[in-house]
Amino acid sequence: MHIDMLPTLSQRLQNEHDVAQTCAISVATLRKWRMLKRGPRFLKIGSLVRYRPEDVTAWIDRQVAVPCKEIEGAR
Repeated sequence: MHIDMLPTLSQRLQNEHDVAQTCAISVATLRKWRMLKRGPRFLKIGSLVRYRPEDVTAWIDRQVAVPCKEIEGAR
């Protein structure tokens, strides 16, 4: 493999332990969310579960909660 073909750190796939640590949750919670289709998008490579860093970041960005005052002001 040519050195230019090696993935950069941001392109490397993450395992469930990496993602759980990033999200400050347990691996068990991440697995439950995956079963409920609630967590970040993931890849199945054979029996392996992997996450793209950009999918994890996008999922985290979508988790922003709207304060009640903002909702009330919109009415």
